[in-house]
Amino acid sequence: MVDEHLFNYLNFIDSKKNSLLRFILNDTELETSVPPGTTLLDFIRYRQQLTGTKIGCREGDCGACTVLVGEIKSGSLVYSSATSCLMALGNAQGKHIVTIEGLNGIGLNAIQEAFAAEGATQCGFCTPGFIVSMAGFCLSDHEPSYDKAIDAVNGNICRCTGYKSIERAAAVINRTMGSRNGADPVQFAIDQQLIPAYFSTIPEKLALFKDASLGQTNSESVPKHMGGGTDLYVQQHETIVEETLDFLFDKSHLNGIRQVGDYCEMGGAVTVTDIANSPVFGQYFPKLSKYIKLISSTQIRNMATVAGNFTNASPIGDLTIFFLALDATLVLDNGNGKREIQLRNFYKGYKILDKQPGEIIEAIRFKLPAVGDAFNFEKVCKRTHLDIASVNSALFIKTENRNIVSAGLSAGGVGPTPAYLSRCSEWLIGKSISSELVHALVEMAQAEISPISDARGTEDYKRFLLSQLIKAHFIELYPNLPVQKILHG
Repeated sequence: MVDEHLFNYLNFIDSKKNSLLRFILNDTELETSVPPGTTLLDFIRYRQQLTGTKIGCREGDCGACTVLVGEIKSGSLVYSSATSCLMALGNAQGKHIVTIEGLNGIGLNAIQEAFAAEGATQCGFCTPGFIVSMAGFCLSDHEPSYDKAIDAVNGNICRCTGYKSIERAAAVINRTMGSRNGADPVQFAIDQQLIPAYFSTIPEKLALFKDASLGQTNSESVPKHMGGGTDLYVQQHETIVEETLDFLFDKSHLNGIRQVGDYCEMGGAVTVTDIANSPVFGQYFPKLSKYIKLISSTQIRNMATVAGNFTNASPIGDLTIFFLALDATLVLDNGNGKREIQLRNFYKGYKILDKQPGEIIEAIRFKLPAVGDAFNFEKVCKRTHLDIASVNSALFIKTENRNIVSAGLSAGGVGPTPAYLSRCSEWLIGKSISSELVHALVEMAQAEISPISDARGTEDYKRFLLSQLIKAHFIELYPNLPVQKILHG
């Protein structure tokens, strides 16, 4: 029986005429006129018949569709993992896309051998995704460690719950990586038979792709802007292929993180991983790694953009809540002119933005914390990775002579929009840090929020969570405060 989705998909894309996309799929250079709004997953399976990349959730939750994305950055070939169900084919332009088939050599590679030896294959359905994610760990330029190996597969779910065997396999692979000692990641992985030898030819081939970005696909109508796609494809994966799209992910002026005086400026296409790896963020946010681990999974963090998180307008968007507390400013560009707006004023109602058709978030700017300033981000969800918050919150406090001179408190999941609690933030100014202040702030916050009961908790539960997160902020930031008094009054 013919797959109905496959039949309809092939008929539709054959009816479209599009500009050629150029990229490398495994060891083959490709040119295709398939609509760039097609998911990479559908292209891989239905057009290339590479069925090792599995269809699981189509929401980026299971990792069964994981692929590697290689590109030249600062003169080096860099690979990252991505969920192909949420990646636009257009974002593959000028890159090296690797599926499980592209990791196969004459026999099993060293990653596959470790999984087989440790009994980590289970039923086998999810195994390709785990193998590809582990290959991403092997190709990372970060110093290898067992913890990083485990983190590499935090976006992969085993249907058979065989995680202990997978952890043992990860330990074996990490021991192999322990001898890298600063060697080039790609060449080392080839030498250790972790990946096939053809990987050595990829930099030269990619260098021939002069224009790595794909612009607007059709100028006849106002385009839908496409960043990483991690939100759009969850909501609209069956229709977005028909849209006029403007691809922003690889545009140079929308990327980069830089310090300008006391401020940080970053492009709208900056990803969560870019933030995690940024020296600027690392310097001014010493607990950044803790915060980043609370945001989705490795694969999603590699794709999700800051501007996309903002414009999705989810009331519990993690990055939105993070930057609301810092009172960030957005630079909006419609192609003819620019304007600035505070992030706290960007949301006018549920999924309603102060944003005109054709405008994009070009940049985000915020003042960096100074020495002695305090910042914290907290999140409550059912599981650590790959989950949406029930309630999340961030707090920024600046003090002089033990008195608060500036503050920003944000909260998600407590109203129809991501919330900057302006009354609470203003009330904090002039106060001194104490357990009594914490309790008063908790009470004031209750009057400024309007949560509803839904699948992530009742109204009362969300009110309770925000109270606990506010207390957690102060316990984390001010360890000299009496914890029991904060918790119990």
